[in-house]
Amino acid sequence: MVAKAELHCHIEGAASPDLVLAQARKYGVDTSNFLRDGAYHWYDFTGFLAAYDEAASLFRTEEDYALLAEDYLTSLAKDGAIYSEIFISPDHAERAGLSRMAYTNALGEGIERARAATGIEGRIIVTGVRHFGAVSVEDAARFAVACEHPLVTGFGMAGEERFGNVRDYETAFDIAREAGLGITVHAGELVGWESVEAALNHLRPTRIGHGVRAIENPDLVRRLVDEGVVLEVCPVSNIVLKVFPDYASHPLPQLMAAGCRVTLNSDDPPHFHTSLAHEYAVAKAHFGLDDTALRGITQTAIEAAFVDEATRTRLLAALGHKTVAQ
Repeated sequence: MVAKAELHCHIEGAASPDLVLAQARKYGVDTSNFLRDGAYHWYDFTGFLAAYDEAASLFRTEEDYALLAEDYLTSLAKDGAIYSEIFISPDHAERAGLSRMAYTNALGEGIERARAATGIEGRIIVTGVRHFGAVSVEDAARFAVACEHPLVTGFGMAGEERFGNVRDYETAFDIAREAGLGITVHAGELVGWESVEAALNHLRPTRIGHGVRAIENPDLVRRLVDEGVVLEVCPVSNIVLKVFPDYASHPLPQLMAAGCRVTLNSDDPPHFHTSLAHEYAVAKAHFGLDDTALRGITQTAIEAAFVDEATRTRLLAALGHKTVAQ
């Protein structure tokens, strides 16, 4: 088994159907409109967002969120992952009636539990929601800095790429960067190469969430290579959401051939009927990547991780000594 690492996963979107069903029983909620036969069901992007929100609404207490993070990271570890970063959103805390700090502490507790049980290392990226506007994203950045949680090591932005102008969010990212947080931003998924270029120009991330539409502009691809920006690629998500019609059309092989630094990630795994292990299997089956190439992708993820250098060195050593077994 190739050791794996993940940089791009929305924690509420990682809630397994089994866990959501258990939460629904706990709170007496009917899930039949978005869960059927033990799997998420939706038919378009709007339906996906509705299912995401309904599942997320079943996590209401600190223990609920601790269980969510513990369950997800433990499942990753079973599939050979040695490192995980999760995206969290302070807005979900408020919807659940929790303080932002209680929400973050609870997710951190879940990460610690998973590490104690399996050895997997985890970190937290606080995200602002783009379509909530610049003030909201700045507020999220200020929280990311002020919370001083030891596992909060990054800041990012998700949400509707077509909303607003990237320049509107410069202040938020300046706040996070000046405090020493790692910077990533969603771009080049549902919107074309221009969104990647704008993110590079105005937000100056070291990583881009998705970024695959950069393939539409060869000069931009060369810039990504020259600047060493790492792409958090989510192949299954891209196909399910029809960013590309099929794997034969997916640009991951071309991006790699051009010299781009890429990683493999699951995004919102059970909603897309995937997992980190499945993403690695897809890369092998559809893109022809062998174990050496896949191990190189894991190494890229660890090199790009928002961790201290001592932890990075330890993770790279663990990758080098990972036993290959099925």
